[in-house]
Amino acid sequence: MSSFVTIEKYIKDVIIMAPALLILLWAMVIPRADLLPDKKSLLLPPVNFTIKVTGLAQVLLRWEPNPDQEPKDVELGYHVRINAPQEDDYETRNTESKRVTVLHQGFSASVQTIPWNGHSLLASNWVSAELKTPLGSPGTSIVNLTCTTNTTLNNYNPLRPYQVSLYCTWLVGKDAPEDTQYFLYYRYGSSTEECQEYRKDTLKRNIACWFPRTFISSRGSDSLAVHANGSSKHATIKPFDQLFALHATDRVNPPVNVTAETEGTRLSIQWEKPISAFPNHCFEYEVKIYNTRKNDFQTEKMTTNTFISIIDDISKYSVQVRAAVSSVCRQMGFWSEWSQPVYVGNDDQKPSTEWFLIVLMATICFIVLIFTLICKIGHLWTRLFPPVPAPKNSIKDFFLIVSPEKTVSSETETEVISYVEEPGLETLEDSVF
Repeated sequence: MSSFVTIEKYIKDVIIMAPALLILLWAMVIPRADLLPDKKSLLLPPVNFTIKVTGLAQVLLRWEPNPDQEPKDVELGYHVRINAPQEDDYETRNTESKRVTVLHQGFSASVQTIPWNGHSLLASNWVSAELKTPLGSPGTSIVNLTCTTNTTLNNYNPLRPYQVSLYCTWLVGKDAPEDTQYFLYYRYGSSTEECQEYRKDTLKRNIACWFPRTFISSRGSDSLAVHANGSSKHATIKPFDQLFALHATDRVNPPVNVTAETEGTRLSIQWEKPISAFPNHCFEYEVKIYNTRKNDFQTEKMTTNTFISIIDDISKYSVQVRAAVSSVCRQMGFWSEWSQPVYVGNDDQKPSTEWFLIVLMATICFIVLIFTLICKIGHLWTRLFPPVPAPKNSIKDFFLIVSPEKTVSSETETEVISYVEEPGLETLEDSVF
């Protein structure tokens, strides 16, 4: 009986709790209406999105907010995505953006509206624009473009004491016709110049350009944009763009006024910073000391313009210094050329052993020379080493008249023999008369 009462109570509790359970289940399954996207929660994309070329390797992206955007009081921003030639994306509150990039491969970008202050509104759809790839036959544009900059003193403008020159070289495209002619331009900041001084190949095609005076600042941070196009009667020449960071093009000058002095075994080296718009603290140096007698060298790095080293006092040394702009003032670039060598020391001094051998050899050579001269003058050579007697000559003996009646003494025989031994006569063979 009690079990039936328990079951009946359980059924009543379930019936009472059923509406509450249904309400809870509905709240969990059915999404809230304010979380559903609608025209009030989804931002609208920008309008009138355009891309315009404003200079060599430079474009301006511009758009306008959507006039139908609701609510009006929401702070809006924009997400910009560069699709080509290299992918990149960034956010901005402005309605325009300037980009420096190569354009010979075309350019395309997209933009969308986003909430700026973390509002729950969703970002808009993307809108896109593009610049078509410039016309031109493949393989006709220049290749292997390299450019270097160099700083010199400017004696014409005291307000701008340093002048930067630019030198660029390139190769002709492999499919460019023989009558192709190239033309080079550079842009730095807002200044653009066309080359006026070209160097040509054997077919009189431009393959290098020299700008002796430019608007480039050696201490600037802007990219150097170089553009080359061309013309031909047989093909449309494809243009070419390239961007250079100044630290990668700057050919730093070597240090100047390098001096070296020795005092015993102490070598003291000093120099001045290169001709450059950068101040003293922006440079680091390498010093190379070459021992000409031992044919070895040492290289030391430093940030000051003096160096002291201990050397031996019996050698001659060659000293050279080179420089580079350090990362303290800009991104590290290339080292300069070595300065002209400065020679110090004295390699005439030789160790005692070497001197002894040299003096000994010289003495022996002198004695041999004197002895040879004495022997030559006094005919001692012939006396010490008489000639070997010649063989008997039967024909000459036939003409030799000897008197049988005359008795030849031993002294006379000796005299005859001595006589015929004189130069120009044959030696007589000893015989018995």
